[in-house]
Amino acid sequence: MEKRPDTLPKHGFIDRDRLMSYAEASAPGEAELDAILAHALELHGLGIEEVARLIRVSDSGQRARILDAAMQVKEAIYGRRMVFFAPLYIGNTCSNNCLYCGFRRDNKDLVRAVLGKAEIEAETRTLLKEGHKRLLMLSGESATTPLDYFLDAIDTVYAVREGQDHVRRINVEIAPLSVADFARLKATNIGTYVCFQETYDQELYAVYHPSGPKRDYLNRLYVMDRAMEGGIEDVGIGALFGLGDWRFEVLSMFEHARHLEETFGCGPHTVSVPRLQPAPGSAIANHVPSPLSDEDFMLLVATIRIAMPYTGIILSTRESEDMRNALFRYGVSQISAGSRTNPGAYAQEAEKKSGESGSQFALGDHRDLDEVVSSLIDSGHVPSFCTGCYRKGRVGQDFMDLAKPGLIKEFCLPNGLFTFQEYLLDHASTSTRAKGQVLLDRLASEIERPEVRERAQTALAEIKAGGRDIYF
Repeated sequence: MEKRPDTLPKHGFIDRDRLMSYAEASAPGEAELDAILAHALELHGLGIEEVARLIRVSDSGQRARILDAAMQVKEAIYGRRMVFFAPLYIGNTCSNNCLYCGFRRDNKDLVRAVLGKAEIEAETRTLLKEGHKRLLMLSGESATTPLDYFLDAIDTVYAVREGQDHVRRINVEIAPLSVADFARLKATNIGTYVCFQETYDQELYAVYHPSGPKRDYLNRLYVMDRAMEGGIEDVGIGALFGLGDWRFEVLSMFEHARHLEETFGCGPHTVSVPRLQPAPGSAIANHVPSPLSDEDFMLLVATIRIAMPYTGIILSTRESEDMRNALFRYGVSQISAGSRTNPGAYAQEAEKKSGESGSQFALGDHRDLDEVVSSLIDSGHVPSFCTGCYRKGRVGQDFMDLAKPGLIKEFCLPNGLFTFQEYLLDHASTSTRAKGQVLLDRLASEIERPEVRERAQTALAEIKAGGRDIYF
């Protein structure tokens, strides 16, 4: 049964005072750090007290040990795979007045746009031509982009064909819905539903959200409960770092994950870690209230990786090329590439037209998809566009049941290699294709189980012969 606002605890499941006290914990000594990292390498996750101690570490040597542990955890669970997606903004109108966002209602300088069906098709074709197979669809919260419009947009994207290419999975990031509307969203065959709390600090939340539907802290805090009650198995949470104390936000996300695990038997599928970046018309975004240093940001990501080892960590193009390259090693498992945050920008750029609509925030990594893929190949990572688990029903608790004993790797690596092979054949530049094929052939030959290796080699041969969208 959907929870009514008047039945919810005043602060929800986030005990601000308790988490603030944890955020002020002292750093561990060497012996305690040894014990925490040994526990982390058992791949069962950490307790909140352990997380609180790790995020207080300031000694460079101890931080290096935490990063190393995160790298080991990531390698053990995800291997060298890095999953790609592209954000697709279909509207930037918004009734909220979030002080940090370029889309905010009172930003009179922003050129507003809501894409029509033909424009959505054009955006989708452009992304398919680049090689993308997974999209994250977004829009502002506005009467001009109601749920019916968004559902029609999803159908439009799925219907686009560009040769043999089509979008294989759409993840969604839109404003909170009711349980009934989440059931409607689920029926459109989406993957993960994503929604950020922005800040879990209820006092700061009120400051940064002065007006609009988003002002309701508890409505947003319980959005994942309603999504899962509506039948969506995979959800993605996140905070916008820079609005408040980053340590408190990390502990709050950990508490959010625990709440979902206890309530539904499965925590979040992904955690996003965006840092506040400059945004048009936002004084706060251009003068970050609680800046987070690069060093602290790396510790944050590494701690989340070892605290929630089976949860995907998403890193967007808000971050610079150097920061993204570093974090690929220490915990990140999903990334965007070649991103644009203003509606219509992909097709406009492809047609050499100047963009007319406004963007949500500034980007830090301006490389196109092929450049990012090339860089990943150089570092030995496997660029993956896989959507196999979604379409095979390995989601929610079923996914975790396979992930925790390590069985999911038997699907993920081969499926990742299949989509990597498709990209190399259909979209890669000549230099990327050549070095990528060398890496792919080596990794395919190194698959441990003979029966899995044989199936993978057979599938790769089919792809080279013209087959597409093969997965198991």
